[in-house]
Amino acid sequence: MRTTLVALGLASALWFTPALSAEAPGPAVAGTVSNDAIKLSGLVRFVVESCPGTKPDYARFKEVVERLGTDLAALSHGEALIRSATYTQAYQKDPSASCRLAQERFGPNGTIVPGLIGPG
Repeated sequence: MRTTLVALGLASALWFTPALSAEAPGPAVAGTVSNDAIKLSGLVRFVVESCPGTKPDYARFKEVVERLGTDLAALSHGEALIRSATYTQAYQKDPSASCRLAQERFGPNGTIVPGLIGPG
């Protein structure tokens, strides 16, 4: 029971802040990588790997990442990729709870980025 609570606490701590839902566009700057974009990348990878019947909307993902001022290509290599993978691994500690939170926060009626993930 304690392990589950610790895993849930860790997974909850990794979820995004309301700043991610800001709709004001910000231009992507080459080489600049937002920590929220890294977390989002880890979440998208987690959803693909661990949430059956769910898939990301990649166009929406790109839009949100760019709105965070991050060039999408910057997430695919180096330190950003490694950090993103650590978030994916953390979400995988309790896949059921993480998939549920992903739906609540990023699903069609999500509270943070609606429509980022949907049925697949």
